[in-house]
Amino acid sequence: IPPVYTLLPGLPHPSRGSEDGVAEGEAVRSWPVLKTIKDLQCFICFANFYLLSFMLSNGNDAAKAKYEQKVPAFYYRPTPTDCLLLREQWIRARYERKEFVCVERQEPYSSGYREGFLWKRGRDKGQFLSRKFILSERDGALKYFNKHDAREPKALMKIHTLNASFQPEKIGQPHGLQITYLKNNSTRNIFVYHEDGKEMVDWFNAIRAARFHYLQVAFPGAYDTDLVPKLTRNYIKEGYMEKTGPKHTEGFKRRWFTLDDRRLMYFKDPLDAYARGEVFIGSKENSYTVLPGLTPSTQGYHWQYGITIVTPDRKFLFTCETEEEQRDWMAAFQGVVNRPMLPQEYAGNCHGSAQDLANTTCTLVE
Repeated sequence: IPPVYTLLPGLPHPSRGSEDGVAEGEAVRSWPVLKTIKDLQCFICFANFYLLSFMLSNGNDAAKAKYEQKVPAFYYRPTPTDCLLLREQWIRARYERKEFVCVERQEPYSSGYREGFLWKRGRDKGQFLSRKFILSERDGALKYFNKHDAREPKALMKIHTLNASFQPEKIGQPHGLQITYLKNNSTRNIFVYHEDGKEMVDWFNAIRAARFHYLQVAFPGAYDTDLVPKLTRNYIKEGYMEKTGPKHTEGFKRRWFTLDDRRLMYFKDPLDAYARGEVFIGSKENSYTVLPGLTPSTQGYHWQYGITIVTPDRKFLFTCETEEEQRDWMAAFQGVVNRPMLPQEYAGNCHGSAQDLANTTCTLVE
C-alpha cells in the first residue's frame, strides 16, 4: 500500500512540516503504516471524512477547475459502472500524478507513438506470453511481435478498425484489455494485460488518442463531441445463450454471444480469437423484429426462455437459461432495432467496421 499522503487530493507532503497549516496534514503525518486490513479500513473511514470535507470546502466545480484543467478530449472519463482499474487510475491521474495540470505528464499516451511489452494470450494454448507492442500514428497501426528482436510484426492492426475494451472478469486479470480489429474481413480478438495498472490505462488512452487524431483527419469538419463516442466502445451485452442452425432442425448449442453495436457475434469460448459466426441487426424500419419465445414446432433446446430475431432473410432462434437473461437480451436487441440506421450503415457490409456495417444479414455458420 503506498504512503497514505499520496492517496488523497490536497494533502500536504509530510516533508513540508506544519507550515501548510492543515489539520488533516498532521493526521496523515502521524498515521501509522498500513499493514493490515483493519488498518486500511480505519484509514478509509478517515479518507471518506476527509474527502467530504475537501469537497465541501473546495466545491466540486472548484476541484474540477483545479485538477481537470487540461484533460485531453480523447482521455476516457470513467463512469460508476466501469471497471475498478479505470476509476482508480482516473483518480490517481487527477490528484496523485496531476496529469491534467502538467501537460508534459500526458506524454505516455498523447505523443502519437508508444512502445512496450504486454502479456498477450496465445490463440491456441491460451498461455499469456510477453510480446512487444508498438502503436504508431504515423504508420496508422498497432503492431505486435512474437520475438523481442523480430523485424516483422506478427500482426498489424489498422487504427481505423481498432477497438479496446477492459474485460477483467472475462480475461481473468484485473488489468485485462480486449483489443479487436479486422483481419481478412473478420473480427479478430486479442487479450492482453500488464501488471502495472497505469501502464495498461496509458495503452488504452494511447489507442483512443490515435483513433481521435485519425478521425480528426478523416472528418475535418466534425466536432470533438461527435468524434469522442467513436474512439472506443463497450459491448452492449455479452453472455451465454443457446442457438440452432438456419434450418431450425439442428440441435441447440450453448455459445458465448457478444452484441457489438449492430453485430451479434458468437464464440465457442469467450476468449476465442475469432467468432464462429455473426448476424447484422438492422432497424424496425428495415423489417427487423425481436420477439419473445420460439416457433411452436421448434425442438431440441435445453433452456426454456426463447428469443426470435426476424430479419428480411430468415429467423434466428436463441434460448436463455433464465427469464431474467431473456429480458436483458430482449431489451438489448430491442434497443438496437429501435435505433434508426445511419447512412453509413447502409453503405458497407457485415464485415465492415463498427461505423460501416451494412444492411446485410450474415449467416451463423455453425
